[in-house]
Amino acid sequence: MTSQNSINEFLAQKKLALIGISRSGKKFGNMIFKELKSKGYHVFPINPNVESIQNERCYPSLKALPEQVGGVIVVVPPVQTEKIVYDVASAGIKQVWMQQGSESKSAIQFCKENGISVVEGECILMFAKPIKFFHRMHRGIWKLLGKYPK
Repeated sequence: MTSQNSINEFLAQKKLALIGISRSGKKFGNMIFKELKSKGYHVFPINPNVESIQNERCYPSLKALPEQVGGVIVVVPPVQTEKIVYDVASAGIKQVWMQQGSESKSAIQFCKENGISVVEGECILMFAKPIKFFHRMHRGIWKLLGKYPK
């Protein structure tokens, strides 16, 4: 289980990359992008298939970013996450948030073996403040079920 300390350390990073934003604008990665920007985070969208998304320049890879980021949010299928963590390590980034459904055991193990802090199995919108009503309810349910990080 992810610790509250790992979550707090990740969210303390104000420059983040987001891998898993879609051209359609209808995927969960797009919602994360919009929400985090509204909360004051500088989020660099990464999608190798498009030049801009939501009127923001989009980057083809972590290596193409114009500046260093403190963490990477991953919102892709697990098989892609397994490849992405190698790019994270190569870029010298030390924090990854594997959004629910993106995590894989091998990607998590790779991160642990390479000194990369991992938040996995959690929804970033449940923790990035201010927290909207739906995600506050989600937090409450997690607490009742004993799934909330300690």
